[in-house]
Amino acid sequence: MTTNMPNDLYAVANFFLIPIGTGQSSVAEYIAECHRVLEKPGLTFKVRMSIGYGTNLEGPWSEVSKAIHDCHAAVHAKGAPRVATDIRIGTRVDRDTLAGDGNDHKVRRVEEILARDRATAR
Repeated sequence: MTTNMPNDLYAVANFFLIPIGTGQSSVAEYIAECHRVLEKPGLTFKVRMSIGYGTNLEGPWSEVSKAIHDCHAAVHAKGAPRVATDIRIGTRVDRDTLAGDGNDHKVRRVEEILARDRATAR
């Protein structure tokens, strides 16, 4: 394990923001507002609109938590009287997570395994 811990841990978060009390069946406008917020700080993020929904967000812990805070503030400003968020955050200090492409290599690895499985099933 690395003994030189950074002052600000690199965090990988998945959060699911839920506007409540909007009186609308769609929350797309509110999620778009959060997306606009996430574009500003220069963090790495991906909005998931399929199974599980949520947004994956990577960067220094302080910036990740501030971005989630700012999403709440923006969604309230857009008119949602209540906002709830489920958050899962992971950190690691046993390897340089800032080098490379974040978690994209993990997704590519799973896709490679699935492609191999499909190729051998033919």
